[in-house]
Amino acid sequence: MSATQLSVKQLLAIMPLAGRRAGLFLAPLNAAMAQFGIDTPLRQASFLAQVAHESGQLLWLRELASGAAYEGRSDLGNVVAGDGVRFKGRGLLQITGRANYAACGVALGLDLLAAPQLLEQPGAACRSAGWFWQSRGLNRLADAGDQERITRRINGGINGLAERLALYQVARKVLA
Repeated sequence: MSATQLSVKQLLAIMPLAGRRAGLFLAPLNAAMAQFGIDTPLRQASFLAQVAHESGQLLWLRELASGAAYEGRSDLGNVVAGDGVRFKGRGLLQITGRANYAACGVALGLDLLAAPQLLEQPGAACRSAGWFWQSRGLNRLADAGDQERITRRINGGINGLAERLALYQVARKVLA
């Protein structure tokens, strides 16, 4: 199995809670990893570990919280009343905030400002994660094995770092 083509068996070994959703996400994940240069075992292990944590192993494509905590956050571009809830985390890496939705939409050719729920569809959820990964220079950090810095760039802190590291170790073994 090449580094750029993940199998359902590998995906389920990394994310056992995905269940039947693994088959639904396999092709879009492989396409997104290929499109955004997530093309080595180290990069894929890092990416999949972060995706697994952020999405509850492909179970959540929309943040569980209401998004009210993001209201008025100008650092996220949330400058219009209701932006916090409207542009709460979506996709496999939880794209958050008006500014990120706008940039992601331009990159993917989707009108995410008008239809933020598009990031809840498997293809767009995977592509948005790949876009975010590439746009934040995370392949370079993955090549260096720097899971803490990757987590900080995705999460803004180190929330869930222990689980992310555990998922990364599993993914490294599966993809070796």
